[in-house]
Amino acid sequence: MEKIVFIIPNMTGGGTERVISLLSTEYVKRGFQVAIMQFAGYRHAYELDSRVEDFAVSEQSGGNPLIQIRRIRDMRRYFKNNPNCHIFAFCVNGAVFSAIATLGMKRPFLVAERNSPESCKEKKIRNWAYRRADVITFQTADGIGYFPADIAKKAVIIPNPIDTAIPQRYEGERTKKIVTVGRLHSQKNQALLLEAFSDFCKERTDYALHIYGEGELEAKLKAYAQELGLGDSVVWHGFSARVKEEIADSRMFVLSSDFEGISNSMLEALAMGIPTISTDCPIGGARVYMKNNESGLLVRVGDRKALTEAMLRVAGDDELAGRLSVNGAKVREKYSPGSIAERFLEAAGIL
Repeated sequence: MEKIVFIIPNMTGGGTERVISLLSTEYVKRGFQVAIMQFAGYRHAYELDSRVEDFAVSEQSGGNPLIQIRRIRDMRRYFKNNPNCHIFAFCVNGAVFSAIATLGMKRPFLVAERNSPESCKEKKIRNWAYRRADVITFQTADGIGYFPADIAKKAVIIPNPIDTAIPQRYEGERTKKIVTVGRLHSQKNQALLLEAFSDFCKERTDYALHIYGEGELEAKLKAYAQELGLGDSVVWHGFSARVKEEIADSRMFVLSSDFEGISNSMLEALAMGIPTISTDCPIGGARVYMKNNESGLLVRVGDRKALTEAMLRVAGDDELAGRLSVNGAKVREKYSPGSIAERFLEAAGIL
């Protein structure tokens, strides 16, 4: 029996981890052996099917070469003991460590590029690892253009799946909440959202901003919110396993990222019919899923004024908000976990 082994740092509450949890469930239902190899700690934010083999080969290394060597040793041992495995590396570091760990042995090797390729700081070693892969999946066509021809020829475009269990579109009167979901990280640029919200509040004092997520910038962002005079108008929720149910009736969802592959939180907000605003950031994921002014609103990256104006439009225009809600929710019909799981199997040559 063929085995699919997902490679990921750990299973914290991010979008990539959510995709892995959905795909692993689909594959065990189809009779595949499935494993999730965590190589930088052992954490869980999503429930996994009990049939999924889930384990860690290493703790976080912090750049410690001894930990990294032991990590590669244990990965190599696992790959040797599982000659039937197909490697699905869902991050750059996972691809690099897998490529090193399989030197001298042949294991089918798929890399899933999950972010903007331009954001990678170690492009030479990443490209070396990608050249060892059999296929590289991208979430949008824009991402392929960052790579040389010998890597680009291996490319397959596969969008993200949408969990069929997410709440249906809310039909009642929406609460005056602006919500965002994501890691508290410079990539997500929640500082921009706080700035735009402070401008928004000069005209609309009846709204609150709800921020879901954890990360290294939490203390700085909270201090910045106080500096902007936002006080109790910003609600910090941290990670919530029930975030989708908690935001379903919100007036709008905002993604303020500087770059993204495809934001799962944005995609799920669209699918739930929450009127959605997103920066039109590289590598074009938001643009793929939403049509500006029809199923969502796109604004320039880093544009505080444009983001504020978009938020004021959604807050003040019921017809616009309703149109974005109805049209945005149509994405859930196109990207079921089953259909996306099938496309990964086809790309990996398993079907």
